[in-house]
Amino acid sequence: MFKKPCGTFDEAYEKDTAMVRTPFRWVMLALLFALMFLVFPFVAGAYLLDVANNIGITIIAVLGLQILVGFTGLISLGHAAFMAAGAYTSAMLSEHLGWPFYATMPLAALVSGLLGMLVSLPALRIRGFYIAVSTVAAHYIILWFILHGGDLTMGTSGLTAHEISMGGFVFDSEFSMYYVIMGLTVLVVFLLTNLMRTKIGRAMLAVRDNDLAAEFMGINVFRTKVLAFFLSSVCAGMAGALLAHYQGLITVDQFTLIDSIWFLGMLIIGGPTIIGAIFGAIFLRLLSQLVLFMAPFIGGIFPAFSGTAVSGFTQIFFGLVIILFLVFEPRGLAHRWQITLSTFRLWPFKTPLG
Repeated sequence: MFKKPCGTFDEAYEKDTAMVRTPFRWVMLALLFALMFLVFPFVAGAYLLDVANNIGITIIAVLGLQILVGFTGLISLGHAAFMAAGAYTSAMLSEHLGWPFYATMPLAALVSGLLGMLVSLPALRIRGFYIAVSTVAAHYIILWFILHGGDLTMGTSGLTAHEISMGGFVFDSEFSMYYVIMGLTVLVVFLLTNLMRTKIGRAMLAVRDNDLAAEFMGINVFRTKVLAFFLSSVCAGMAGALLAHYQGLITVDQFTLIDSIWFLGMLIIGGPTIIGAIFGAIFLRLLSQLVLFMAPFIGGIFPAFSGTAVSGFTQIFFGLVIILFLVFEPRGLAHRWQITLSTFRLWPFKTPLG
């Protein structure tokens, strides 16, 4: 039986801490993977696959920011710059040295991670809002070096990244890249979920809740925060490398400060959890596509928002959505998802989360 008549309750610690806690959820997870990898890529067109690929890259980036915001309680507004570092590192190794993607991406992630550690050393000497300000400064410093990198980064002209190829097979379409991007997305979700079960993950949560109490318990707070910056930047570097090889040409205009702000907005909408980061990335990316579809209709009603002004309307609309979530659902879509799961698990009893 998938579900007991009076609700499904955990009867052992192993069940309580399991990633998938009931047979019913195992079935749902198997159906989700079947839909993702066996159905959707074959029935979706090039446009939907392109949207899905960009969502996958965004999820990896937002999951990296989740390590800082949700796990450790830090705020960074330089996440897009760490993506740029990973993108340009992978593209430079591919363009100038001819290295394959399976060699450039790990190095890009490592370079971004080390850069994140370097930025965190002075940033963590301060607290709260000032950490976010220092990461803004790091954002512009990193992009300045990219712009003035000469023939290495090609400045404002943009840098070309070769297509991904493995064993003679070239991933040169949305369909083939879908499996690369979604495969890495699932891997990152799995690794970060298990990270919270380790000593490092529990130390991050302790620092987030009360860093003074964590230090009193013997946790090295500074080292934990630096490690959080490193892992966050590693995920950003992976996302940047994927973006570079997926689009084929990258410029600094693709990594703006507003992107870092929207990454934070995705965590606000989804909630500061792993599943919340996934929900937030999917929600805002699909919302942006909806706004693009509605652009002609919006321009017909409001002529001021026609043409290029639609991009400005998009920012206004996103800001309004974030405000509405802060007011009516401050814990994000992940909280609503947990309520739904508890409703099924505890039926016919009322869930205490509502």
